[in-house]
Amino acid sequence: MNIRDRIGIDCGRKLSAEDAVQWAIDNDVTFIDCQIDVEPNALQSFDEARCTPIRDKCSANGIQLGLHTLSSVNVSEFSPFMFEAVDEYLRAYIDACARLDAKWIVVHAGYHFTDDVEKRMEVGLERLKRILGYAEKKGARILLENLNWEPDRAEVHYLAHNLEEMMYYFDRLNSPNLGWSFTINHATLVPEGIAGFLDNGPTEILGEVRMADNNGEFEVHMQPGEGIIDWTDMFRRVEATGFTGHYTNAFGSLDDMLRGRDFQVEKFPS
Repeated sequence: MNIRDRIGIDCGRKLSAEDAVQWAIDNDVTFIDCQIDVEPNALQSFDEARCTPIRDKCSANGIQLGLHTLSSVNVSEFSPFMFEAVDEYLRAYIDACARLDAKWIVVHAGYHFTDDVEKRMEVGLERLKRILGYAEKKGARILLENLNWEPDRAEVHYLAHNLEEMMYYFDRLNSPNLGWSFTINHATLVPEGIAGFLDNGPTEILGEVRMADNNGEFEVHMQPGEGIIDWTDMFRRVEATGFTGHYTNAFGSLDDMLRGRDFQVEKFPS
């Protein structure tokens, strides 16, 4: 598969899942990512009746569909009632994944409030272990994403934002259904950078590479070529790991992401 075909698009909530599949067919996109939380993709609406035609259309047209959970749902939540709700939310995503024959689900490690980081990491780790066990039963592939750094003075911080935190989870999770969703623009916000993540991260289970440019100062999803990322170097480093999977554009509008794909193809090392 050539590099253009390997670059997918994060449709998020921009389109219904049905329209996203048709949009992918119309625009020669093989890989798409959808968020199925609220309308037009309300999670509870993905029963067998809705999933069957989506699944069949993807199969007939060679579309690889992935799902993306909300990072605002705190995987490290330990409050009463909310604790059970987060588990139920993730299991519902896995159930929908199985009905849709989706190829992956991106999940997150949650977030903490500065003074409770150790407790939150422990709770999140145990939840991910449970969720992976459920995913194994359902045949779903779970991709854990490295999230973005927040300013030091912020009260709320995403977990797994740097290499050390990310490896806390990967070193302790053991499942054939676990993979890594590597977001390159997030990596530019910490000292290790893209190179450090690829040199020391679990590239043997790299499931996707999520792409946007960044200014290196704060969280922003910029058009490729407008930020600090050396795209040719990034592609060269990723490909050198033996990665043959898909990349996912996640910035701007659908048209922006298609335009960005043209830029990225030009920057891919020959």
